[in-house]
Amino acid sequence: MCSVVFLVNLARVVFAPLLEPLSAAFGLTESTAGLIATLAWLGSATPRIPTGYLLTRVDRHKVVLATGAVLTGAAAFMTVADSVVMLGAGAFLMGVASGAYFIAANPLVTELFPERVGRAIGIHGTASQLAAVAAPVFVGAVLVAATWREVFTVIAVVAAGATAVFYWTARRTEMPDAGTEDRDLLTAARRQWPIILAGIAILGATGFVWNGLFNFYVKYVTATKGVNAGTARNLLTVVFAAGVPAFWVTGRLADRLPHVPLMLAILGGFVATLFALTAAQGLAVLAAVTAVMGYVIHSLFPALDTYLLDSLPDENRASAYSLYSGAMMIVQAMGSVVIGALLDAGFGYDAVFRAFGGGLVAILAVLVVLWSADRLPTGGQDPTVVRGD
Repeated sequence: MCSVVFLVNLARVVFAPLLEPLSAAFGLTESTAGLIATLAWLGSATPRIPTGYLLTRVDRHKVVLATGAVLTGAAAFMTVADSVVMLGAGAFLMGVASGAYFIAANPLVTELFPERVGRAIGIHGTASQLAAVAAPVFVGAVLVAATWREVFTVIAVVAAGATAVFYWTARRTEMPDAGTEDRDLLTAARRQWPIILAGIAILGATGFVWNGLFNFYVKYVTATKGVNAGTARNLLTVVFAAGVPAFWVTGRLADRLPHVPLMLAILGGFVATLFALTAAQGLAVLAAVTAVMGYVIHSLFPALDTYLLDSLPDENRASAYSLYSGAMMIVQAMGSVVIGALLDAGFGYDAVFRAFGGGLVAILAVLVVLWSADRLPTGGQDPTVVRGD
């Protein structure tokens, strides 16, 4: 599963370092380039709720296997894309594979290791994050000797191999039956709506800003910070590399600390680093802020997944998680296209990011007030809040 999650996450994040060569090859405007990146994330959002319903009828590991096949086909399709429409369709399909995978795989990982949910999510997330670290380096290495098409050729070939290995391994593994009672999507929504809404509020808006920031990061720092494109891609690697220890460490912390205070502290840290990034001058300062931001934002993902998956009961876990994830990803996916449109409208990068930072401050303040008033679901520490009969 770690090999498959590496590939499906690579399918989403590979577009960030590819925006420059794709823009050159297809003559893309800023907004159109942002749309291509957004389509990959919209693709990741679209199948999540339908996959949650599918999981009430189909075993989790079979859905994971199908996502590997979809990724292989979508990457192969991208190798022959000769128009912006084909490019967008291929990006969307690659996103579809990732979205369906996470909805099936995250509950499966939780059920495989029910006594170590945070640790298991952290390891799985670390494998996913390694793809984000590798993406800029991988793209840069391929572009030295080939074109952007060969990037997708490699993804298609490796995805086919990883899918075959997963099929062979799943046939030899006894799968858990914890999710066999998860057979009603609407019942899960009625029972678990407080924690679903809490997850959307915390990660939806934050992910919106983060999605736009990392997809435009190379363009942003080359335009405003005085660094060249090669250095900018290396800094993007730093962003994602900092996420590797973040997943590993925070996954373990999430098993030991109260879920909600941990998540709100991480959100506050991200807002602080966002403002610091807009003010950073000089390569050393920029690199330091970038590294801290990468660590902080990637800490939020295992913390929130542990909060949800550790709190949701077996009979609602996959269904409720898919409802949260599908709604959250739709909000998150719009970040790139909205930022691209604002840039085309004449707003500067720093002004856009500071405005969005202000919005996150307002959301954080509301969440802190709700938590102080004991109006946020507390997760595993108080199961009666989210585990209604």
